[in-house]
Amino acid sequence: MNSDLNQTSAYVVGLDAGGTRTRAVLAPVRDGGPEGEGVGGPGNALTVPGAQLTEHLLEALAGAVPEGLRGRVVAVAGGFAGASRTAPDEPGRVRAHAALTVALRRLGIGTDSVEIHSDIEAAFASAPGHPADGLALVAGTGAVAARVTSRACTTTAGGDGWLLGDDGGGFWIGREAVRLALRMADGRGGPTALAASVGRALGVPEDVLPGEAPGPYDEPYDAGSWTRARREAYRMHLLPAVMARSPVALAEFAPLVAEAARHEDAVAARILDTAADHLTGYVRALEPRPGERVVATGGLLGPDGPLTEPLTVRLRPLGLTLDWVADGSWGAVALARLAV
Repeated sequence: MNSDLNQTSAYVVGLDAGGTRTRAVLAPVRDGGPEGEGVGGPGNALTVPGAQLTEHLLEALAGAVPEGLRGRVVAVAGGFAGASRTAPDEPGRVRAHAALTVALRRLGIGTDSVEIHSDIEAAFASAPGHPADGLALVAGTGAVAARVTSRACTTTAGGDGWLLGDDGGGFWIGREAVRLALRMADGRGGPTALAASVGRALGVPEDVLPGEAPGPYDEPYDAGSWTRARREAYRMHLLPAVMARSPVALAEFAPLVAEAARHEDAVAARILDTAADHLTGYVRALEPRPGERVVATGGLLGPDGPLTEPLTVRLRPLGLTLDWVADGSWGAVALARLAV
């Protein structure tokens, strides 16, 4: 670190750009807490179009860095979903760097130090002590595990995106909710409260939803009173509503699964159990050593996350415990500081 820099006059910015939102944090160059924060839209470098990614970064950066301090930013580091440091020309890394460079220039932030990391690396660096080595597990909209060595991802499991993978993540859980609601409707699946909750969330008319039994979530919905005509009408309303949305928007239904599982809906509980199995599989694929640090992030694994308890139970026989962080923004600040 350059000892000539004055801690009171110089700043760094850390960015956590994930599948759901982008968060920017302004902090003093040496140490100290955040002095500005901003939030923008999704920041996946592979799935968000370049112009839109730039706008989301602009929104987050503008909120975090007051105009009077923009000339005093000496380093910026971003942890981006869809980006990797495996090669200088890795597509996600190139796209993230291009969008971030444009956003910084438009705001008048002229630092020469702009570093792109994966969101996994930033999340791992957010753990207490800003560790350099261990395992990281992300379970939010998507899902991925990685081995981090010297602050760089060296091996990954999962994280293949909504079309090819991310099993156990929020998109996967939300998609399962819709799939199993449709199976109940066409007679291939058992009764579940998800049929009604997913239907309501997608604007399906109340008169074609499955009828409620006397006790909510206790034998929750009476499949026998759901006539074939109403079932078909349900499907004809639900399918177009799903197809009209972005595929990853299915992640919005993950909380409906968690809520139904809390009320002992068997179908919802099985979805969460299977999701926890998938996350455990990612960790196992990295050949963890007993006692090795596992830094976890993402809404599914927070203090109130629906997968925290079942995953903790599955990791215990491996000699592993979860070390949760809220997101990668503070880790990105640490990485920015290291670059100065």
